[in-house]
Amino acid sequence: MGVCLSTQVKAESPGGSLKYMSSEAKNTGSLGSKASSVSVRPSPRTEGEILQSPNLKSFSFSELKSATRNFRPDSVLGEGGFGCVFKGWIDEKYLTATRPGTGLVIAVKKLNQDGWQGHQEWLAEVNYLGQFSHGHLVKLIGYCLEDEHRLLVYEFMPRGSLENHLFRRGLYFQSLSWKLRLKVALGAAKGLAFLHSSETRVIYRDFKTSNILLDSEYNAKLSDFGLAKDGPIGDKSHVSTRVIGTHGYAAPEYLATGHLTTKSDVYSFGVVLLELLSGRRAVDKNRPSGERNLVEWAKPYLANKRKIFRVIDNRLQDQYSMEEACKVATLSLRCLTTEIKLRPNMSEVVSQLEHIQSLNANRGGNMDRTERRMRRRSDSIITKKPNAGFVRQTAVGSTVVAYPRPSASPLYV
Repeated sequence: MGVCLSTQVKAESPGGSLKYMSSEAKNTGSLGSKASSVSVRPSPRTEGEILQSPNLKSFSFSELKSATRNFRPDSVLGEGGFGCVFKGWIDEKYLTATRPGTGLVIAVKKLNQDGWQGHQEWLAEVNYLGQFSHGHLVKLIGYCLEDEHRLLVYEFMPRGSLENHLFRRGLYFQSLSWKLRLKVALGAAKGLAFLHSSETRVIYRDFKTSNILLDSEYNAKLSDFGLAKDGPIGDKSHVSTRVIGTHGYAAPEYLATGHLTTKSDVYSFGVVLLELLSGRRAVDKNRPSGERNLVEWAKPYLANKRKIFRVIDNRLQDQYSMEEACKVATLSLRCLTTEIKLRPNMSEVVSQLEHIQSLNANRGGNMDRTERRMRRRSDSIITKKPNAGFVRQTAVGSTVVAYPRPSASPLYV
């Protein structure tokens, strides 16, 4: 694998206000005069910037070099938001480097030293994940801050990202069943609900399939907190910030105004829920022009009980009931509404998904005649009009990338 480079603009660190740009962002010319004023290197980086956390270990660079076998190319798991991710091994009790195949498997994310702005994203991850502990947030074991080296040490997530299971083809990545899709959606929703809670008040800001990692039991955990931001406090309704994120997932009001709220995350969740329902990417340039933006294409079908099957991933076949599919579609529509106040909060989303999951568990695979007839009709429509773009995507989508990688279409607004 070649050098892993980040193309995504980084965010502010928790509690901070300085913004750092990539060279690509500088060249776009879309940031205006404010961008040109940010040209000095930040103050010296020390461990004093890191919030105190008894849960994290400070690793030496040599320890992590040993744990990953000198960052060997065959240890690369994929690309993160600001560098490469390597597989390594440490002693489970003492957290010291151990030989491959023994002890605790870890994922080591290594900051690309050429992108000095990445320090802020690195710092955001350390400070957020160092303070939080939740079953649906990826566990940060420790970090390394030594000279110019910046690394993060996470628990290893053997199933990789949701993105890979939904959109890539190959022996390793099998299509997720309806039951597993509901499980993943619920787990991810619980992670967001925790972040949005009154005790935490954090806006994730980059909710997408590549940032949802799966453990061996397909439990979903949110990763990559570099773009996370503290939510509004007091009587403030939003946080004003430069627009940053990924095309297809960002809420329309955030794109238009830069006003960030927890409901911005809810919109992004609606997009991911729609991806789970359809098996399609939020933005897919390989599809016909009218189908490239998933939300715009799917919305007219989601509210129609007789047309909803045009949206549902045909790989799911008879695994779901019409009631379950309609409820998921309705929940997605509620999250995607342009009326911010009408979007549910994530606690409501969790409750709805728990209800849908219970319907699935109690159904036992039964399907009435009406459903069977409608599905046969829907299948015949899909068969008559195959999508060449989708065929091309599946033909080339065999690259194994288990961890989050920089988006191909970041926002520079």
